Amino acid sequence: MLKSSLIASIYNKNKNLNTSDIELIIDLFFKKIILSLKNNQKIEIRGFGIFAKKNNKAKFVRNPKTNEKLYKKDSFKIHFKIGKILHKKINSN
Repeated sequence: MLKSSLIASIYNKNKNLNTSDIELIIDLFFKKIILSLKNNQKIEIRGFGIFAKKNNKAKFVRNPKTNEKLYKKDSFKIHFKIGKILHKKINSN
């Protein structure tokens, strides 16, 4: 789903809000999620799931094309654990 289609979908259900207000709300929502993940906080959206920041440890990796060993620094990834309600909705027929 694109951000523009999300804005249009919310606007169709809430005609009293204009699209610029909806876009501002969505931007604030995503900025808050990003800021929380930067501060090592989990984000739990009940019924949807949990976003958490995981650490990839520093290690030596191998370039498969040249077989050269490279050092990869610490990095982070986002881990998502699906909520029960979303899991049931996705897997029901």
